[in-house]
Amino acid sequence: MSFGLVRVVRFLRHPTEDRRACHVRAINKSSSDDMHLLQPATVWDLAVRGGCYKPVRGMLRGHRVRMKANTMRKRTRTASDEGRGASGASQSRLPHAERRAQILDTAAQFFSENGLSGQTRRLAEACGVSQRLLYRFFPTKEELVAEVYREEILGVFKASWFVELQDRSVPVEERFFSFYQEYLQKTLTRKWLRLFLFASLTDGSMAPDYIASIITQLLEVLMREAAHEFDVTLPEDRALVLEMGWTLHGAISHYAIRKHIYKARTVVDDDRIVEMHVRMFLGGFVPMVEAQAAAD
Repeated sequence: MSFGLVRVVRFLRHPTEDRRACHVRAINKSSSDDMHLLQPATVWDLAVRGGCYKPVRGMLRGHRVRMKANTMRKRTRTASDEGRGASGASQSRLPHAERRAQILDTAAQFFSENGLSGQTRRLAEACGVSQRLLYRFFPTKEELVAEVYREEILGVFKASWFVELQDRSVPVEERFFSFYQEYLQKTLTRKWLRLFLFASLTDGSMAPDYIASIITQLLEVLMREAAHEFDVTLPEDRALVLEMGWTLHGAISHYAIRKHIYKARTVVDDDRIVEMHVRMFLGGFVPMVEAQAAAD
């Protein structure tokens, strides 16, 4: 707003102190009705006769500077969102890739505790960013959930495990034990299990997709390597072969569920549990396969 010359100078008694204050009204040139009340100045700041113009002009100039500063703060508010959480706590800025990874990691933990129906506003607070910044990385909640599934459920399964399981220079019992020992520690964690169960209840396609893309292949490898070790022929019924593989994989998975979800008190070491189930599976492998072949 541009102001004209000062038209009125009015002196009033200060309401709380024994001194006079000067309220200056400056009238806009374009409209006599558009008036802006400047901040009060003490009477000794202005000269009543002939000196009003210069002090008032300085006050107007200061007002314009404040208006410009306010505009600049509004323009920089978006940029500051990345460095300031919803609670107002200042944080250091992170490169785009690091911030995205940090959001995904926090989202996985958040959804594992609150389910996939957890509010994005609370998630943004947990991430220490604004909700607007969260949507800049992931425009919709569905995209965020899908990325969490890819990174935190599918992504933790190491492709190298398939290679190691099929390394026949190592005894099959040692291969199976080594795999499930690491699988129990790296994949079947409390966060992973809760996230997987919540995802299974919320989206009916996530669990079948995980089983089809990873677990089915794993069970086939386990059965094929055990059959090669004991020189037996597997049944042609693929579904039957997979069910036999589940007797090992399901037992260890359920142990992790009892430990992390049911919070059952476990006093036996994890490695000993894995060793027990692997030996039980391999020890009964040949009778199991032969019994199923005879049944057909």
